[in-house]
Amino acid sequence: MTRAVPPRLAGHPAFLAIDGTVAGGRALLVARGQLVHGCTEILAEALAALPAGVERVDLDMGDVEFMDPGGLRFLDLLGGYSHRETVPVTTANWRGQPVRVLELAGLDTADPLRTTAPRLSEPGAERLHVLEEEVEQLRRAIASRPVIDQARGVLMALHSCTSDEAWEILREASQLSNTKLRDVAAAVTAGTETDGPPPPREVRSALRAALARLGH
Repeated sequence: MTRAVPPRLAGHPAFLAIDGTVAGGRALLVARGQLVHGCTEILAEALAALPAGVERVDLDMGDVEFMDPGGLRFLDLLGGYSHRETVPVTTANWRGQPVRVLELAGLDTADPLRTTAPRLSEPGAERLHVLEEEVEQLRRAIASRPVIDQARGVLMALHSCTSDEAWEILREASQLSNTKLRDVAAAVTAGTETDGPPPPREVRSALRAALARLGH
């Protein structure tokens, strides 16, 4: 039982797949990918494909690597299925970033379906705001990672520094120039391209200072 969805997050595996086996009345489903907008449709399709007579449903969430508020609707759908079909449903092996979302929503991080709440997808307004902010920060970090990694490679090649030193140079230059880290990295990589523009003056000065401090 698998289905792909269009990309949702730049630079991240943008799909959710649900595979399953049924034995002895127990359905074991394995979710892989992201719990984002559209995940409930995929879950509904997987649940509808289960044969009649299933006595319990267990989901392994260990391969779910990202979750936003859409994942709470995924949990709502599971809870509704359990109530409607009168079968126990569990989720297990939550890890990584989704655990933080569950914490912010006030849910049990071992199995959020055990949490007693009016609706899992309706955490308090303040919690939801914090949750959305953290998810957005992670999205920006994911989008920034490639250019930052490229800039580290440029600095390592030009100045014979280590990867950790290159990171410190970028971080310090960002602070000294009051420029976002991603923008510093983009300026460094752009300057290596044919006819590419040099970094802005304040970024150049900050890079020189950071390099000097590390002895490069």
